[in-house]
Amino acid sequence: MKVLVVNCGSSSLKYRLINMENEESLAQGLVERISIDGSSLTHSAKGHKYVIEEPIKDHKDAIKLIIEALLDKGHGVIKDLSEIGAVGHRVVHGGEKYAKSVILNVEVMKGLQECTKLAPLHNPANLDGINACSLLMPNTPMVAVFDTAFHQTMPEAAYIYPLPYYLYTDLGIRKYGFHGMSHKFVSAKAADMMGKDIKSLKLISCHLGNGASVCAIKNGESIETSMGFTPLEGIAMGTRCGSIDPAILTYIMKELNLTIDEANDIMNKKSGILGVSGVSNDFRDVEAAAMKDGNKRAQLAIDIFCYKVKTFIGAYAAAMGGVDAIIFTAGLGENSPRTRERICNGLEFLGAHIDKSKNNVAGKDAELSKKDSKIKILVILTNEELVIARDTMELIK
Repeated sequence: MKVLVVNCGSSSLKYRLINMENEESLAQGLVERISIDGSSLTHSAKGHKYVIEEPIKDHKDAIKLIIEALLDKGHGVIKDLSEIGAVGHRVVHGGEKYAKSVILNVEVMKGLQECTKLAPLHNPANLDGINACSLLMPNTPMVAVFDTAFHQTMPEAAYIYPLPYYLYTDLGIRKYGFHGMSHKFVSAKAADMMGKDIKSLKLISCHLGNGASVCAIKNGESIETSMGFTPLEGIAMGTRCGSIDPAILTYIMKELNLTIDEANDIMNKKSGILGVSGVSNDFRDVEAAAMKDGNKRAQLAIDIFCYKVKTFIGAYAAAMGGVDAIIFTAGLGENSPRTRERICNGLEFLGAHIDKSKNNVAGKDAELSKKDSKIKILVILTNEELVIARDTMELIK
């Protein structure tokens, strides 16, 4: 079976076609600037990259262009649309309603519509992609795979906020967590690398990129994670502040005469690494400013990020009563030896000892811990698309 994986944003669409017989990626690409001037499709297949620039007015146009690219005689990888056995859609928020992936139908679509209030920036775009695929591929089964589903195993003590209880029962305010597909994939891969049953392991997964989260995974299930009701909670990120004293919000609104939207913009788009460094939200730029230019604010931003990750690792080791492995993944986690080393320095008391020579690696799976380290330290390349494809195939079969 070939599964098409679709990940829709408001003005972009990522896709990948996977042959599930051997889990080989046949083609992948990105549609950018949907409904904006300068829209384009970048399609990669057969070892080559193709760029198509033309007006793309909506997600239906984008899906149509992708189908044409997949069928193209020159750079296509299928001869007929019937070769695609199913489409797997990434959906950011499934709320409490969806604790696992689900085949899409009219009833499920109604449920997803109800979840849009929990993710107003993401779910509407996900629904646009589903509707577009349904129109152009009406006979192809569709599956929704949720970023929040993996964390539905958290206990109440972890996901209920200490607020008036009716805010949970009436408005659904609770911790949901995100990056679930990534944490699910790397934790399973870690168990394979260690040669152990995941149901016997205590793992801490660190998904570190412009958006970042830490997850405590006990016996194969998420029991705690750093992101919360929204992806704003937790670690300081590229442009997000992470967890702060909530009174800061009302204070700056009063002192600076800010609207709710302006204050929200500060926390989500102008804070984190960008806000502290004043340089960029790209860790590579901030690192360069700190190392080459001696920029103290850039160094402080890096120190804050690494410190926050380290404190979550310590807290989650306590929550699980120990830890067998610490996993680094995503853009920064996979490619920055210096960041991994900074985070691990000071964790020796837990039994985690990083080997500097082994840590000098980027872009591949590896064990980074010393031979005598009680806790394994691993870097694992995440593959959220494969998680979506696997769930899709399993449900369709």
